[in-house]
Amino acid sequence: MSLVLSNISKKFESASNNTLQDITLSIDGNEFLCVIGPSGCGKTTLLNIIAGLETPTGGSISLDGLPISGPGPDRVVMFQESALFPWLTVIDNVKFGLSLAGKSKTAQEETALHYLKMVQLAHYKDYRPHQLSGGMKQRVALARALALDSKVLLMDEPFAAVDKQTRNKLREEVQELCRQTQKTVVFITHSVEEAIFFADRIIMLSANPGMIVKEFAVKLPRPRHIEAPDFIELRADLLEQIRMEVDRSVRQEYRND
Repeated sequence: MSLVLSNISKKFESASNNTLQDITLSIDGNEFLCVIGPSGCGKTTLLNIIAGLETPTGGSISLDGLPISGPGPDRVVMFQESALFPWLTVIDNVKFGLSLAGKSKTAQEETALHYLKMVQLAHYKDYRPHQLSGGMKQRVALARALALDSKVLLMDEPFAAVDKQTRNKLREEVQELCRQTQKTVVFITHSVEEAIFFADRIIMLSANPGMIVKEFAVKLPRPRHIEAPDFIELRADLLEQIRMEVDRSVRQEYRND
């Protein structure tokens, strides 16, 4: 599998500058890629372009040699909020995309139960979303995304809306599930710690316009532990790089005033 972005730029009609500029990037199969950068640097816009939810104003993007021109079943998005249908049960939420994909009812049931077991929620299959905690809702959303068995899983700060304890637990679960499923993941996050915890490679975007300014290969062994000295050292390095980029952006704004 190969996801290739060539000189991608994006400018919104209401904006005076590009949100993204000259993004060139190749993502391999089974790679866990994290994208970090200052607020407003275009991280989510980049993910939406990969998902086909936004159209770039310049450049090209392809998956396995085929151009991306809109949403498709080969790319599934997991958002900050779980976006579950409140009128459906947990298992019916997971089955929803499988039904749209034309799977038989038997296949839907078997697949949904398989992934609910993976996220340890099979016993809650008949619950409604309002009966679940925030962390449980995100696990259902993850099961729904994995059930579709897309080539690429796109995750836009999926743990931002949950508390720290739940977030730490979800990180461990996602790391293990991605190891089991060998999923290719593009993960957007504000958290340097989260990026190091997950990534095979980290891409850092500059402040507006978003351009790739740094790329880090994360060679730490798995499972990763945030208290480990090599983890702490890499986190300090990345935080300093982001601080320098924010300072550069502020100085640039003052020069432009």
